[in-house]
Amino acid sequence: MTRLSVNINKIATIRNARGGNVPDVCKAALDCESFGAEGITVHPRPDERHIRYSDVRQIRPLLKTEFNIEGNPIESFVKLVCEVRPDQVTLVPDGPDAITSNAGWNTIENQDFLSSVCGLFSSLGIRTSIFVDPVPEMVYGAAQCGCNRVELYTAGYAEMFPKDPEAAVAPYVKAAEAARDTGLGLNAGHDLDLGNLSWFIKNIPWTDEVSIGHALISDALYLGLEQTIGRYLAEIRKF
Repeated sequence: MTRLSVNINKIATIRNARGGNVPDVCKAALDCESFGAEGITVHPRPDERHIRYSDVRQIRPLLKTEFNIEGNPIESFVKLVCEVRPDQVTLVPDGPDAITSNAGWNTIENQDFLSSVCGLFSSLGIRTSIFVDPVPEMVYGAAQCGCNRVELYTAGYAEMFPKDPEAAVAPYVKAAEAARDTGLGLNAGHDLDLGNLSWFIKNIPWTDEVSIGHALISDALYLGLEQTIGRYLAEIRKF
């Protein structure tokens, strides 16, 4: 069954807007767990505009569910991951000035680099996932890098979904089949929400994990965090 990992970056964004510790990011992570989330995701960036490296260190020993750290494997990120040793690290090729992740890796052109990073994290017992566009060749390339999973970048799916759900999911099914053919686990994330999530899972039921932050935290402003997590879990388990 697909697991829900809640990305808590947006909670840190609100905190950082005023300084201090309101809302409390650590408490929010634990609340998400208690409300049914099966994992917590953070994506620290070099400018620490939302999740800070110190948050990652504080959260790690508190969690009972899976901890996933996303990010571009620059030197400081690699050191943090090696120190904290999450359950999973997701390698994302976002630049330091990127507002949000906006593309997957070219796993063929970056095979040597990604293979080195995956090898390091794997030696520490950390599951590695590579963020890719829904292109089978990029999935096959990821498999050659020695990762355990790929995460499909779902912004394109979310954008097309309101107009044509079948066309929106089609390239993702092909990429997901490539992952299954190579023995890779499958994650998905970016712009998944209550409107498009269940259709994605219905068409790709072997999805191991979805990581959702922006939409889920936005919905929580209206529904409350507990009810929102419950509704996302219900969408995942609808079919």
